[in-house]
Amino acid sequence: MGVRLLVLVVLSVAVMVVDARFTLLKPVRSQMSLVLMQSYWIADLPERLYQGVASQFGSRTELAAENEKLKTENLLLQGRLQKLAALTEQNVRLRELLNSSALVNEKVEVAELIGMDPNPFTHRIIINKGERDGVVLGQPVLDARGLMGQVVELMPYTSRVLLLTDTTHSIPVQVNRNGLRAIASGTGNPERLELRHVADTADIKEGDLLVSSGLGQRFPAGYPVATVKEVIHDSGQPFAIVRAVPTAALNRSRYLLLVFSDGRSPEERAADAAQQQESLERQTADPSAVPSATVPGATPATTPNKPVVPATVPKPAETGHSTSSAPAAAPVPAATPARPAASKPAAKPQARPAKPATPTATPAAPREREE
Repeated sequence: MGVRLLVLVVLSVAVMVVDARFTLLKPVRSQMSLVLMQSYWIADLPERLYQGVASQFGSRTELAAENEKLKTENLLLQGRLQKLAALTEQNVRLRELLNSSALVNEKVEVAELIGMDPNPFTHRIIINKGERDGVVLGQPVLDARGLMGQVVELMPYTSRVLLLTDTTHSIPVQVNRNGLRAIASGTGNPERLELRHVADTADIKEGDLLVSSGLGQRFPAGYPVATVKEVIHDSGQPFAIVRAVPTAALNRSRYLLLVFSDGRSPEERAADAAQQQESLERQTADPSAVPSATVPGATPATTPNKPVVPATVPKPAETGHSTSSAPAAAPVPAATPARPAASKPAAKPQARPAKPATPTATPAAPREREE
């Protein structure tokens, strides 16, 4: 019995070393996650049943009070949404003027928490979205209040998320009040973050909201991260001690959001924004350009028709042959040169045969006058 236990211990240690140093067991772990997913679902089944029964037997007064509360919150949120819609449109217009990307609404997908890491020294959770759902490594995860962490391990149908408060996690942030940049690091406490290397003279105070700065191209900019809880200044130290509380409910949130941010480079986003700006200018210029295009289009349409009019120029030649028959032929050559003069570029080859006809016609008129 002792030999078997020793053999199992050695095998366990060997498997852990191979898993930590190499990637040979990664496919095996991915396949085992499919089996463990069923165990997660079974372990969570009592909680689901309890919540279902509790929701079915909720009292009418509680439901009515909750309904009134939700109506009030909905009205307030609709009022804020109207203001945010105007601000969003203004932001889009300003970004278009700066030829930068107009990404104001990222694509998101709802995920559900199905498990937690049992190790008390690591803050990781498991969600029910994986590689088959389009999740990628490093993808940001947030709840209804703020950022929670990022995806660090992918499996076919599940993923592991590293929370902000883990000791190995850091995120670039900035103070929403004045734009001061800093690095927020996890402390191992789910209710605390620390700002590293903040100057003792920095303009930061209790109550400041910390939002993601977008530096590093990992987390989208503008999402709330934490609220400054304590700032300790020590005259003998070059850096202040800044502690903050995460805005996200890391220990209570069950439904999360996976953010699918844009993976293009800044140059590609600027080029695409410039192309969009050009296309918008063309679309806005098309209605005014249509009449201006038709006006010059009409002149070439009439100018080719003018050579058709000189096609009747042989009539003066015919009149030149019949000058002796009618004295009214004299005003015709006087009118015919006016037409080739108006269409000189198009009737040059026909103006040459018309020249011998005019001298024969011009002397004919004086002879008749002399007679």
